[in-house]
Amino acid sequence: MGRIMILCMSLFAANVASAHFQMLIPADDVVEQKENKVLKLNYLFWHPFEGIGMNMPMPTQAGVRSGGKNHDLLSIMKANITKDKHQKPFNTWSAEYPLKNPGDYVFYVEPKPYFEETENIFIVHYTKVVVNAFGLTEGWQEEVGLKAEIVPLTRPYGLYKGNVFQGVVKFQGRAVPYCEVEIEFYNETGKQKVPNEIMMTQVIRTDGNGVFTYGIPKAGWWGFAALTRGDKTMEHQGKMYPMELGAVIWIKTYDMK
Repeated sequence: MGRIMILCMSLFAANVASAHFQMLIPADDVVEQKENKVLKLNYLFWHPFEGIGMNMPMPTQAGVRSGGKNHDLLSIMKANITKDKHQKPFNTWSAEYPLKNPGDYVFYVEPKPYFEETENIFIVHYTKVVVNAFGLTEGWQEEVGLKAEIVPLTRPYGLYKGNVFQGVVKFQGRAVPYCEVEIEFYNETGKQKVPNEIMMTQVIRTDGNGVFTYGIPKAGWWGFAALTRGDKTMEHQGKMYPMELGAVIWIKTYDMK
């Protein structure tokens, strides 16, 4: 446990005013019987609040966990070009997945490592999102088995603005105490403003059991990224650099009407 704690604490000095997140956004987080049963998923590497894009190569792995099993989705992924708020085009990905059975579908992606020149690190964000189909709420708490993973303690769909969301951060299957978690709102329309740049990314830490807690202040999509230092290095232009591993989960909240 002590080794994992040190790995997390080494990241506290990072600049989080402009955080980038691996994004995995479905067309809907709760699909009812009367709705389209083919779910579209969008995969972006983005600054979600600022709306600034980055290129995303084809992922190392992408899949879905349903019915107690993991299923590969790489074969159905399609390359796209998506423009950010500056109308600059970036490589993104999408997939269309048919929802056949009632239950929870845990979609996940492991992107290829991204070299961040400003921090001299490689970044890999192991990302997931949970979609409920046809009212059977079973499976949302299951672990995918990613190297870095957030396991929700709160059901990660059917949430109102103001609800509290909790999760456990795990690295190689072990809970990570006192780990930094960055939280950012997906400002899809660009209309949301902040009083200063530091407000773009909220920062909390897990407790001694690896659990974090956050109250959601606004309806919409929210990303949670728990950051740890990886146990490997990678080469870039003849030099070796450390890796930052992020365990990321996306949730959606709604206004009560």
